[in-house]
Amino acid sequence: MILLAPMEGLLDHMLRDVLTRVGGIDRCVSEFIRITDMLMPNRVFTRIVPELLNGGRTPAGVPVRAQLLGSDPSCMAENAAKLAALGPEGIDLNFGCPAKCVNRHRGGAVLLDEPELIHQIVGAVRRAVPAHLPVSAKMRLGYLDDARTLDCALAMVAGGAGELVIHARTKADGYKPPAYWDRIAKVREAVAVPVVANGEIWTLEDARRCRAESGCEDLMLGRGMVADPGLALALVGSGAQAPDWAALQPLLHRFWVLVQAEVAPRHQAGRLKQWLHYLRRRHPEAEEAYQRVRTINDPAALSLALFGTEEESVPEFKEAA
Repeated sequence: MILLAPMEGLLDHMLRDVLTRVGGIDRCVSEFIRITDMLMPNRVFTRIVPELLNGGRTPAGVPVRAQLLGSDPSCMAENAAKLAALGPEGIDLNFGCPAKCVNRHRGGAVLLDEPELIHQIVGAVRRAVPAHLPVSAKMRLGYLDDARTLDCALAMVAGGAGELVIHARTKADGYKPPAYWDRIAKVREAVAVPVVANGEIWTLEDARRCRAESGCEDLMLGRGMVADPGLALALVGSGAQAPDWAALQPLLHRFWVLVQAEVAPRHQAGRLKQWLHYLRRRHPEAEEAYQRVRTINDPAALSLALFGTEEESVPEFKEAA
């Protein structure tokens, strides 16, 4: 199974839309929905996870598990119950976000120092939602070190998590290479639920080594999928042809149209350039495209420079054969 990771400020519903059209992704996880001390209105859930308005799936039909982040078990449970009524594929709990602003307010990876609280949160959410709805959890190896990796994983499973995704770095490691895939193996051997390996998977060779070192067949792709939209398709080995640069053009155009429809004009160019920046790792043509628009911030001018038109129509994307 190949999962598409959430990444705040990068891999949101717009990129989920276009990347799941390529193929190879079995399930997505949304960016986190921050839960504090109130019951969120439905519009908050559907703003971050608009797939809830489409049967819990992307336009390409890939299911999306909605992710919650917070530290109050009761509040998390109440919001999970409300979210469950909107029909997500499942609910994921975030114990991995390394952002300082999140950790400072007792959310994300900082909770990996409190396995007892983690157990309470997972248990409260599991009891609050229908039994048929999957509840999973995403974690890092730890906060400042990995001394409590196993304690946290066992706490999540004991609380009722039916699947764990483990990013093979601590919060202190951030996103710096390497990812310590071998440390996931200890968790996989100790728990009776599926474990998904995540972190620093950019290529097929990375995926092979991650599987060998972690013992996990299932993987979650993040930045690697943004840089190479054909990575998941290549991993599943279906024989389908991964998109080349020409085949990616309708994806880029569709993404740009979505950005223009949903992002404030002053931020639109930045979003497209952000994706082009990642694509440079895999596609040499993306470097030329990036340099062509690097200094352009006006949406109309950027559209003209990159697509030769200011028209905001979404071209039909044909999946790789």
